[in-house]
Amino acid sequence: MAAPKSPITILCGHYGCGKTNLTLNLALRQARAGRPVTVVDMDIVNPYFRSSEYRPLLEKEGVRLIAPVFAGTTLDTPTLPPEISSIFQKEAGQVFLDAGGDDAGVTALGGLHAQLEAAGYTMLYVVNGYRALSQTPEEAARLLEEIQKACRLKATGLVNNSHLGLETTLADAAASLPFAQKTAALTGLPLLYSTLPDFAAAGAQIPQGFRPIQRLVKFAWETA
Repeated sequence: MAAPKSPITILCGHYGCGKTNLTLNLALRQARAGRPVTVVDMDIVNPYFRSSEYRPLLEKEGVRLIAPVFAGTTLDTPTLPPEISSIFQKEAGQVFLDAGGDDAGVTALGGLHAQLEAAGYTMLYVVNGYRALSQTPEEAARLLEEIQKACRLKATGLVNNSHLGLETTLADAAASLPFAQKTAALTGLPLLYSTLPDFAAAGAQIPQGFRPIQRLVKFAWETA
């Protein structure tokens, strides 16, 4: 996969849409292509399914991780570290910001909006039509409005990441395409691509517009 046009890519969307798994996939692909990569865990609200939980994996692949202060602890007042400013330096390479879910989760981005606009960014709105509260294009479009208002940034593209966890089949992914297309139309965003879990893609003919991704984010009982 080619490097993003902008060195900074923000991934936003509803809780549970799969932002973190997609962030990890994008970051690791760039790192394995020999590019310097930085991942920023911007989720200072939700303690579950966040990029900072995958520090060993990222560091093994040479990816630098910037995580909220106290991430991974029982403290409930995490803050963004001072080193966040380093993402605007050339040495940061390709930067992926894993934003928090919904409007509350992306509020931290608002403090960086002026610098992000000056530097240039890509902001991917990740949607999952099988996730509660974002199962219709209208719901997904309203959610994006709230996210953009909270972070004072504009999404530049939509990624259809509709899945049913381990139960996802190729048919499930394909069936989500009309939802994604209408959401793109309502939001005025280009539908960049749809994802397909690697296990659902195994041995199958990948439909046009779909990209297989690894299932890297797992439930706690799977890694216990």
